[in-house]
Amino acid sequence: MRASHDPKAKAVVAARQAEGTRWEEVHHPSRGLLETRSLTLQPFRIADAAPQTSAQVERHLQAAVEAIAGLAQGHPLPVRHAAMTKVRKQLPDLAALVDCWWEGVRRDVEQAAISPMWQRWATESLLPLVSWEHQVAHTRCARRKAKLRQALEAMQVAFGHHALTQGLPPQALKAWQAWATHRVKALQRASSAVEGRNGALAQLHHHQRGVPKHRDKVWTVLHNFDGRAGDGTTPASRFFRRSFPDLFETAFSHIEALPQPRRRKHQVALCH
Repeated sequence: MRASHDPKAKAVVAARQAEGTRWEEVHHPSRGLLETRSLTLQPFRIADAAPQTSAQVERHLQAAVEAIAGLAQGHPLPVRHAAMTKVRKQLPDLAALVDCWWEGVRRDVEQAAISPMWQRWATESLLPLVSWEHQVAHTRCARRKAKLRQALEAMQVAFGHHALTQGLPPQALKAWQAWATHRVKALQRASSAVEGRNGALAQLHHHQRGVPKHRDKVWTVLHNFDGRAGDGTTPASRFFRRSFPDLFETAFSHIEALPQPRRRKHQVALCH
């Protein structure tokens, strides 16, 4: 009997096809939830470019995490309660980044002393446009890039037809765009300090214990005030837009004279 007519072989093939279909049904929703989570952690909503607060971002992230947990429970996937609990605890700190970023924008706007109309134009039109331009250029996921490009195209049309945009001379518009680019780049979501070769998770995996809190604070200070880019600036100077004293000189100025090494008694006697 040929294998193609064997009932057992047909049953095995049908079972494998059904299993593959079932896992595809799990894979696509899970990828969609992960993409939603990534697009949520932004100062603007992807749907209408409205500004978001940390509380709104946290609610959306919590909903995405709960949807992922429900998807895992509805399918034969390993239940990782400890991992989900850890993720839920991290969401408020992740969402707080949005309010911190908006505080920097608010400080810049107050120092510029512009009218409320210009403030709305900068925060509701210019910043979303530059933000999505930056993300489209740096996003590798094709589906997420397509969503960002769609939002960017809509914002480009609205920004180009805005009355304030049309009334700005080219030089002033270029200056506004330079400010917005600087502000957008200040929104750092990189996890290299956590997941990199020398990051906190690497230390945790190698030592099988947590990183001491004082060491974590020292690493944070070193990264923000002594980690210099190619142009010589530090993350702190780029975010606060001001210079800071040299970290080594500041720390060295607080160190008193070091004590002399202890000398043995017979060495003291020889000196006399």
